[in-house]
Amino acid sequence: MAKKRGAGKASQIDLEEALKELEALIEHMEEGDITLEESLKCFERGTQLARNCQEALKAAEQKVQILLEKNGQEELEDFAVKEDE
Repeated sequence: MAKKRGAGKASQIDLEEALKELEALIEHMEEGDITLEESLKCFERGTQLARNCQEALKAAEQKVQILLEKNGQEELEDFAVKEDE
């Protein structure tokens, strides 16, 4: 039985879990000691995880945009890293 997350989607896992699993899949595939069939399964799972990550990031960006609009700031600004001089 699948666990439900806060959003109510049983198949959706959180971003951190998806990234960890994706990294593990990549490492496993880079080892090179797997069959073509296993490689294809890993690739398929990896594309699902990447899609889930993209959706999670898009949802987060939309939430940030809504919060900014509520606070009177209409557009996102580029993040600038301050360098120590």
